[in-house]
Amino acid sequence: MTSTSSIAVLGTGIMGLPMACNLVTGGFNVTAWNRSSTRHTTLMEAGINVMPTPTDAVRGRDAVIVMLSSGPVCEEILFGEQGAAYAMAPGTLLIIMSSIGRNEAIDLAERSHSMGLEWLDAPVSGGEKGAIEGSLSIMAGGTEQAFERAKPILAAMGRSVHIGPAGTGALAKLVNQLTVATTIAAVSEAMTLAEVGGADPARVREAMLGGFASSCILDQHGQRMLERNFTPGGPSKHQLKDTRAACDTARELGLDLPLLKLTDQLFSDFVESGGGELDHSALLLEVRRRNGLAI
Repeated sequence: MTSTSSIAVLGTGIMGLPMACNLVTGGFNVTAWNRSSTRHTTLMEAGINVMPTPTDAVRGRDAVIVMLSSGPVCEEILFGEQGAAYAMAPGTLLIIMSSIGRNEAIDLAERSHSMGLEWLDAPVSGGEKGAIEGSLSIMAGGTEQAFERAKPILAAMGRSVHIGPAGTGALAKLVNQLTVATTIAAVSEAMTLAEVGGADPARVREAMLGGFASSCILDQHGQRMLERNFTPGGPSKHQLKDTRAACDTARELGLDLPLLKLTDQLFSDFVESGGGELDHSALLLEVRRRNGLAI
């Protein structure tokens, strides 16, 4: 696939918008569709053709990238009553970059293959910052042939690794999200313990960044916690979707993962209490609420 290949992007929200813009920068001809029209001006200014429906966006494209909120939404847009997949020519490369469940990815891959489409489940990690910078970590599941074909496209958005067959990219993302979510919970508790114990959380974080506890979560989300800056890069409701999917997968595989269960419950309680639209680093507020601290 050459640098002049045509790509459709379905879903141009917090992540999809900068990803689409980076594809244009990488020399691709990009069309896009988004459920909301709020980003249309930005897309057009970036040289992206905005289409009124998903079907219009994908027709005649060499590859289609899907960056929607969940597995059921991906299924609806692709295979619903007026599904976009039916407008794709055989041989079209379909890349699902949304975070979806392992079994959802396997099912959608089988349906795509039956229509003659090439498939990759290729979810990402790195948040809004990584999407803007084009430095996302991309975990790809599918055939070696599909991955090789997708490499130039994925390179415009970040660094990709071929994990294995269809479904393994989605599984890798659940593993990633388990790690992110439990680390956010740990940093939330650490910042709370430091404050209540009489230490300056900012200085505690500074000290930790020089040792084995250092991590991107402590660095970036620890700073968000200190600033109480919870404008969403990754909304808590989406983090809960992923921890739920990870719990489901663990259960299907006969695994008992107690840290995952506890973290999933924390996010569930936080979302239920009204925090779903806040960044997932705002889990700090749930820890504080449970301890009767001001939030």
